[in-house]
Amino acid sequence: MKNGKKFSFMSLSLAMTVLLAACGSGGNDASTDTGNTGNTPDTEAPPAEVEELTAEEGATLTVWDGGDQKGFVEQAAAAFEEKYGVKVSFTELGADKAMSQMVTDGPAGVGADVFAGVHDQVGQGVTAGVIMPNDWFEEDVKARNSEVAVNALTYDGILYGYPKSVETTAVFYNKDLIDAVPANWDEIKEFAATFNDTKANKFTIMWDVGNGYGSYPFFGGYGAYVFGSDGTDPTDIGLNSEQGVEAATFLRSLKEILPLKSSDINGDIRKSLFTSGKLAMNISGPWDVGSLKEGVANIGVSEYPALPNGEPMKPFSGVKSYFVNANTKYPNAAKMFADFITNAENQTKNFEMTGALPANTEAAASEAVKNDEIASAFLAQFENSIPMPSIPAMAQFWSPMEAALSELWNGNKDPKAIMDNVASQMKSNIQTGS
Repeated sequence: MKNGKKFSFMSLSLAMTVLLAACGSGGNDASTDTGNTGNTPDTEAPPAEVEELTAEEGATLTVWDGGDQKGFVEQAAAAFEEKYGVKVSFTELGADKAMSQMVTDGPAGVGADVFAGVHDQVGQGVTAGVIMPNDWFEEDVKARNSEVAVNALTYDGILYGYPKSVETTAVFYNKDLIDAVPANWDEIKEFAATFNDTKANKFTIMWDVGNGYGSYPFFGGYGAYVFGSDGTDPTDIGLNSEQGVEAATFLRSLKEILPLKSSDINGDIRKSLFTSGKLAMNISGPWDVGSLKEGVANIGVSEYPALPNGEPMKPFSGVKSYFVNANTKYPNAAKMFADFITNAENQTKNFEMTGALPANTEAAASEAVKNDEIASAFLAQFENSIPMPSIPAMAQFWSPMEAALSELWNGNKDPKAIMDNVASQMKSNIQTGS
């Protein structure tokens, strides 16, 4: 939209120049020339500058975000008030809950002006009419942030939100037990033959097998998908495609190196085994960095190993964002703050203060991030990830997929039959809206 405004102002300036020139001639012909020999410099005025967005008079803002972000938000708010004269207050309400609360509070006029959320909630917010498109700063936001992050916040071709941080899963490893994450699963199996000791609860690698988020990297790497058209077509479910069945078949084969029931694998068990030196590799996300570093002194993080098809695994990813309440009394000020708090400087500060991984490419390239081995590994994996679909139909993925993964891992039923059943259940649930 900035370009549109710039074009309008330039066009107006040109039109005024022509009009003034015509009026100035007074209808005279060349015989009435005032003596300009052509050496006089052209005095045409330059095009008008693009107008700046300004906050509404008397604007004050409220921001919703999680408790871990309080210090960062308050620091950014103080800098924003000093620069623009707009006071910003913080209320604790996490990104996982804020969108649902906004659906209730926004239309009632009591919601925050700016609030944190995750990209897969965009469909919910758009459907409810509670989030405002990112219009004024759209071009800048697209230019300065990861393309994956921008695409994740784009719904029906419209950008919503201001990317603040990103997350995905990768492979934590104990450098005292294994030098590096093997390049592929064949090498992992070779290592498992020398390391695994089931009776002593020693295992090579572990992830949340029965969880759709935890096991999706196998499906993504084989080219299966939840919904077609980049996650926007609920009528095209690709989990039972040829690639989906291939992924399910390979996934089940890994029980030979992880001979546990899916119900016996969860985050607490993985963390306990990893920090006690009984698990060499633990698949998790940046939310576990702090606790895992406390328990494992010589820790590393790496991208996923390659699959038997030669392709890299592709996990789900999430993009945290600030959104502007569509019902705010101060839309200009709210947009300005959402843009300000997500600029390169503030995303770098957020990383330094809380460990939030920047969506901003300049912040991601900063020395603070580049010199952090763990952050760099997660950001590299993020660029090879698949943002969770943000359409409302995604709610119908989790339960059917969890049941399928349990049946796949713990039973002997044909993988194709299992994946066909997943697709059938999802289609039925989407149609009935259950």
